[in-house]
Amino acid sequence: MITSLFFYGTLRHVPLLEVALGRPLDARQLTQAVLPEYASFAVLDEPFPTLIATKGAQAKGLLASGLTDEDIARLDFYEGGFDYDLIYVTLEDGTPAQVYVCAPGTWTPAEPWDFDAWCTQWAEMSCHAATEVMGYYGQRSREYVAGIFSQIRGRAWSKVLGGQTIAGQGVFGGKIDIERKSRAYTGYFAVDEVSLRHERFDASTSPLIERSYFIAGDAALVLPYDPVRDRVLLVEQMRMGPLGRGDPEIWHLEPIAGRIDPGETAEHAARREATEEASLELSALETVARGYPSPGDSTGYYHIFVAVTDLPDTVAGVGGLANEDENIRSRLISFEDFIEMAEQQALANTPLTLLAYWLAYHRSRLRS
Repeated sequence: MITSLFFYGTLRHVPLLEVALGRPLDARQLTQAVLPEYASFAVLDEPFPTLIATKGAQAKGLLASGLTDEDIARLDFYEGGFDYDLIYVTLEDGTPAQVYVCAPGTWTPAEPWDFDAWCTQWAEMSCHAATEVMGYYGQRSREYVAGIFSQIRGRAWSKVLGGQTIAGQGVFGGKIDIERKSRAYTGYFAVDEVSLRHERFDASTSPLIERSYFIAGDAALVLPYDPVRDRVLLVEQMRMGPLGRGDPEIWHLEPIAGRIDPGETAEHAARREATEEASLELSALETVARGYPSPGDSTGYYHIFVAVTDLPDTVAGVGGLANEDENIRSRLISFEDFIEMAEQQALANTPLTLLAYWLAYHRSRLRS
C-alpha cells in the first residue's frame, strides 16, 4: 500500500498538516515535489484550491512519506468534508503517491493557486478551523462536519481577530492553567466546558474551577444616522433570546448587525450587513466601541459603529436575505424620539442604548 501523499494546497502548510494528523512530523518525512500534467487553481470564493488535470502543466507541492493507516484515516476525515478523495498518481521523479482530488464540477476554479498568498491571509484561520474539525474525529461523521463548516470557519476567524485584540486596559496578567477543555455542544453556535486554575491577585493559585462559555464570534453593529434629517434607522425582527427567556416582546428593535465573515474587517461587515438588511449604502463610519457584551460567559465580541448616511422616507420597509430566513423591518425614528426611548428605558437592546447616548454626545459635531 502506498503511504506517501502529495499535497498541492492548504496541507502544504506543515502546521496545518500536523493539526490534521494530530502529531508532529519528522522533517525527513517531508520533501518538495512536482506532479506533472496537473495544475492547482484557487476555488472561487473559497480559501482553498482544487487540482485539475492540465496537459503540459505542473503542480508544485509537498510529499509526505511513511504515513500510517491512522494518518490516512484522519486525513480522509479532514479532506472528506470538502468532497476530496484519494487517487493514485506518479510524481515527476517517478515516485508513486496518492493525492486528494474532488469530482469534476464540484468547485468553480478561478486564478492559479498562490500558496504564499494563502499562507499570509488564511493559514492561521485554517489551523484554528482544523483544530475544531479534528476534534470531531471518531465522534461525528465527515458529512456532519461539512454541514457546519461555515460556522466552524466563522469561529476560527473570530480566534484570529481575538489574537489581534489588545484593548490596553492595564489589567492583571496572571497565569491560567487549563486542565481540561471539551466541546459540550456544537451547531450554529457552540459551548465549551473548561476545568482550570488561575493565578490570584495575591500570587496564590485558585482551586480547580469548572466553567462553561458560549462561543458566539465577532459581530459588527451599525446605527445609520442622517444628520440632515436628524433621524436614525433601526431594524426590527424576531429574536431567539427573548423567546427563550419568556419575554412577551419577541420582536425587538436593534441596530443593523451581523457576524464578521472570514477574511472581513469589522468595517466591511458593517457595510455588507447594511446592504443586506436595509439596502443601505453607508458613507463615513464612526467607531463607537469594541468589546465583549458578556465576558463572563461568552466569547462574543462587538465592533460598534455609527454610520453617517442618507435616510429618505423610501428606505423604510422589509428586507433581509431569503437564504438566511431573514424577515427584517427597517424603521425610521427621529433623534428626539430615539433618545426619549433610551431615557424611558424602552430600548431593550443594550448596544442600541449605548449608541443612543453616544449619538447624543456627538450629534452636534456630526450635524456640523
